[in-house]
Amino acid sequence: MKNVWINATMGEWERKRNRITSAMEAGADVVLADAADIPQIKQLGKIKTACFAGGKDNPDADVFAWKIPELSEKDDEEKERDELKKIKEMKKNGKTVAAYVNIVNKKTELYAATVGKSVDYLIITANDWRIIPLENLIAALERYDVEIIMSVHTNEETETALNILEKGVDGVLIETDDLSEIKEISKTVKTSAHAAESLISATVSTVRQLGMGDRVCIDTCNLMESGEGMLIGSQSAGLFLVHSEMEESPYVASRPFRVNAGAVYSYLKVGDITRYLSELKAGDDVTIIGASGKTRPGIVGRVKIESRPMMLIEAEAEGKLYKVILQNAETVKLVKPDGKSIAVTQLKAGDQVLVKTDDAGRHFGMKVTEKIIEN
Repeated sequence: MKNVWINATMGEWERKRNRITSAMEAGADVVLADAADIPQIKQLGKIKTACFAGGKDNPDADVFAWKIPELSEKDDEEKERDELKKIKEMKKNGKTVAAYVNIVNKKTELYAATVGKSVDYLIITANDWRIIPLENLIAALERYDVEIIMSVHTNEETETALNILEKGVDGVLIETDDLSEIKEISKTVKTSAHAAESLISATVSTVRQLGMGDRVCIDTCNLMESGEGMLIGSQSAGLFLVHSEMEESPYVASRPFRVNAGAVYSYLKVGDITRYLSELKAGDDVTIIGASGKTRPGIVGRVKIESRPMMLIEAEAEGKLYKVILQNAETVKLVKPDGKSIAVTQLKAGDQVLVKTDDAGRHFGMKVTEKIIEN
């Protein structure tokens, strides 16, 4: 998950508060603030705070940032060693540390790569914004446990930073007072963290009524739109796009926050892993996916498990047969290749529905390459 930081170290408190509030409403993860403002920020809401280390009145912030001085080509290695020693001492004392570096020349860039190997976060700023230094740092620190955070002022800069070397930075530090821009940048970062899924068409071969079984309804803190739902199935190698209950019905009101997800044993795809429907609980993350494959994060608000009549659906794609067991009800729907929904009560052999296939099996939800057969 890529992170959004907001810089709240400039200006009077009212200006800072507006910036922080807008960022928090847009899902920001960390506030970089002055030490004296940390108590007031904590009153605005629960969010991680970072402040620059060194002041004697520093509170117990979540992250301590160390501002690396700009290095000229004449600076000797002793100055570099002194700065690195201070950082390592903070880490030794159990602090979560972020190094804050303004890239002004090649020497500073190389030093930033060295520092990045010893900190939790590397915050990069550049008065003369260039892509090459950032590419070099991403490549140099790829194998190290450090998150690279890029200072940005606009959504355009954000999009560039998130796509450098395909991997992109791990997050951005927003440096603007424009509240609309703060929300736009946050939205760009949060949606970029969820890659699009590749969905294919499967041909329904079997639709069979079953007896009673326990099914799971996932009620989320999010409103879903037409074509959106979740990936669910009996086999991790083949998951069906089950539509939300956002559409009107003659029998029940629209529930755009709900996915009637199927039998308790079923797999649900969440990010890169799968989970059993039976283990979900309030506050868990889920992945909402549209017919185009575009994904976005969701949050479980409530899980309802009830005994209902069930239905087996089998569909074939690329020579393989995939299965899902869903509640036998007109409000439970799959998604067709054109993005429109179809109720399971209307399904028949020959109909086309969207599925997500995967060659790898799963062990505790994670992909594995060992041979796994699921029938």
